[in-house]
Amino acid sequence: MRFTWLVAAAFSVAAVGFAQQDQNAPAQSEKDGAVKTGLYTVVEGYKVDRATMMGFRAWRAAACDRCHGANQQGLVGPSLIDSLKVLSKDDFKKVITEGRLEKGMMSFKSSKMVMENLDNLYAYLKGRSDGAIKRAKVEELKE
Repeated sequence: MRFTWLVAAAFSVAAVGFAQQDQNAPAQSEKDGAVKTGLYTVVEGYKVDRATMMGFRAWRAAACDRCHGANQQGLVGPSLIDSLKVLSKDDFKKVITEGRLEKGMMSFKSSKMVMENLDNLYAYLKGRSDGAIKRAKVEELKE
């Protein structure tokens, strides 16, 4: 019985994640090969808009790679590539702000860089999770 409940819960979390992903689904632009969503713009798989670049800088400043891996693939902490497929933006913000101490995830509410760029950090990681940002190290788009 418990297994059935766990499977049902996993499917409903995945369904919510897919619904959220569809809402911000990447749109391919024929003209310049750009991927543009309400969250981020990516060209050539690694050139990103200014806000997403600030998210990458917050990622680096907070040294998130120590637990989540240089490519967000997971180390001691989980893969953020996988997690951002099902984690809502609100849940993401809660985890960053409050942490998950029982799992070893500290709170970043005292980090000015992270808190000022919470939406940008989410955009960067969501772009990685969606596959629009092809590599972990990005460059800012030049206008």
